[in-house]
Amino acid sequence: MSSPFAGKLFSVARWTPSWRLPEFGTLVAFLLFSGLAFGFIRIASEMKEGETRGFDETILLAFRDPANRASPLGPGWLEGSMIDVTSLGSVTVLTLISSLVITYLLVTARFANAALVAASVVGGALLTRAMKFSFARPRPDLVDHLVPVNSLSFPSGHAMASAVTYLTLGVLLARTERRFRVRAFIFAVAVALTLVIGISRVYLGVHYPTDVLAGWSLGAAWALLCWTAARLFKPSDNATDQN
Repeated sequence: MSSPFAGKLFSVARWTPSWRLPEFGTLVAFLLFSGLAFGFIRIASEMKEGETRGFDETILLAFRDPANRASPLGPGWLEGSMIDVTSLGSVTVLTLISSLVITYLLVTARFANAALVAASVVGGALLTRAMKFSFARPRPDLVDHLVPVNSLSFPSGHAMASAVTYLTLGVLLARTERRFRVRAFIFAVAVALTLVIGISRVYLGVHYPTDVLAGWSLGAAWALLCWTAARLFKPSDNATDQN
């Protein structure tokens, strides 16, 4: 028969791994946000000083036929595929996806999650516009544009909006799953979509590589900031979301 003293001693001896503490997730999120924000600031600073010109031009030209800069490398179907892929990061497609998701969340009374998606997407769009006007970088003129564009170049709106939207939705969906491998798959799909859309912008000649890198960094940082704020100040809509 165990004594009260032994029970107290056992309870003192028990400990919780640091990665299970709520503060640990917040700390990791803060570190990731800091790294992404620093990456964006560094890229923007180097771009403004003209230090990225050689890198940008080398990558842009690597995607084009050396004998004809108007012709991208690869078979004919690749150009069409890249045009299709880049549309996944367009304002029309992302607005449609976000609106449908928000509507679904409202209908199912998941109001906190609906607010998270709305704040992340709308805030990201406003931030993108502000950054574009702030840096006012013209579009690349080294190669022909394979799709029409009518806005400024830095940061890439497609890259940033894709990071904000797909990463936010990916994390939101992944939290409904208990199995780690399913969560990992969902998040991997979100990351893959973000990456391939950004690459398509460079392939099509409408963005410098640093535009896309900056868009990825700032978009991921904004999505992470919104998600962390939602976790800190607003409880989840249901118990399933807390897994």
